[in-house]
Amino acid sequence: MTFSDFLTDEQQVWRGACHRFMDEQIGREYVRECDMERRYYSEGYAKLAAAGYIGLLIPEEHGGSGGSNVAYAVLCEAMGKYGVDFAIAACVSTFSAMNLIHYGTPDQVTAYIPRFLDGSVSFCVAISEPEAGSDAAATSTRAVRKGDHYVLTGLKQWCSGSSAPGAHIFALVRTDREAEKHAGLSVLLLANNLPGMELRKLKTLARRATGTNQIFFDGTRVPATGLIGAEGQGWEIITRHLLLERIAIAASYVGCAQQAVDDACGYALERRQFGRPVFEFQALSHMLADMQTKVDAARLLVYRAAAMADAGSLAAPEVAMAKLFASEALQAVSRDGVQIMGGAGMLPEADMERYFREGMQSTIGGGTSQIQRNIIARSLGRRARP
Repeated sequence: MTFSDFLTDEQQVWRGACHRFMDEQIGREYVRECDMERRYYSEGYAKLAAAGYIGLLIPEEHGGSGGSNVAYAVLCEAMGKYGVDFAIAACVSTFSAMNLIHYGTPDQVTAYIPRFLDGSVSFCVAISEPEAGSDAAATSTRAVRKGDHYVLTGLKQWCSGSSAPGAHIFALVRTDREAEKHAGLSVLLLANNLPGMELRKLKTLARRATGTNQIFFDGTRVPATGLIGAEGQGWEIITRHLLLERIAIAASYVGCAQQAVDDACGYALERRQFGRPVFEFQALSHMLADMQTKVDAARLLVYRAAAMADAGSLAAPEVAMAKLFASEALQAVSRDGVQIMGGAGMLPEADMERYFREGMQSTIGGGTSQIQRNIIARSLGRRARP
């Protein structure tokens, strides 16, 4: 029995379509080239938009498909198969767009969603700062209301996708210094090319093509119409965003981890040493068995979280378990994949070294493994108390 046996007939058709799209329209060579050249996936993102994939979650009344979180997890798993970075370019944009659906005004939705759906606008989030990473509520970037604008001063970093053509940024900022830590935060939507802001791309181990940036604000004027929700609602908006985003990125980790197992297994069946395929050596075949077990367990956790979200329960502990286990599974199986492939696993052409690099990043971005364990532990503590 395989995972697809647990899907409905419609979901199985959808899963097949997503993987065919990745194989026929994107391909591993394209993902590899963009990674090696640190070049944004402009062509690939345009194809996703043309196929309607980036609008899967957008309600039908706004021009999208009105798809489920389970359907989106299926898509993200397929998009992540040749590299998490490619999936990130799409899923960060889609879940950022959902901030408008959940909290935007009718005018904001009308102004941005059609351009998002046709691919001319992408979205990303700016949350972290030098002193506000895992402690995101410690945000210090200031936004002061002056007339019909907010004036921004400060520094954001680790902003993935913010330098993409047409990118717009949901920035978590502090609008009230006197309010309680979480209550003084707001979210502003701004273009990535406003006067008074500078983006610096960081040469990171992973996220090479989507790119991650520092953003410097020095008196940057943002129209007040860019306020998402109400002042002081920023923490609520970002918390909901992260829960949904973590389901998507966890699904992409599963897709990449599965491809790592498949590539390693294929290599082990073809590579011969001592007169036989190395797959026949128990040390390696058992390693592959453990790798596949980790991937299957991660997949079940991810789809449980997605199904709960569809049922109206964005349960933080279950989302944290999915993100934690899927990220650590990708890290573990890609490391073992390199070991199985030996020297070949260290070459870009074999792809495994890219999976390994992205596995190392996966336990950091979107909330570290330590933060996910904190979330899970808090839920255990609440459950155990009388």
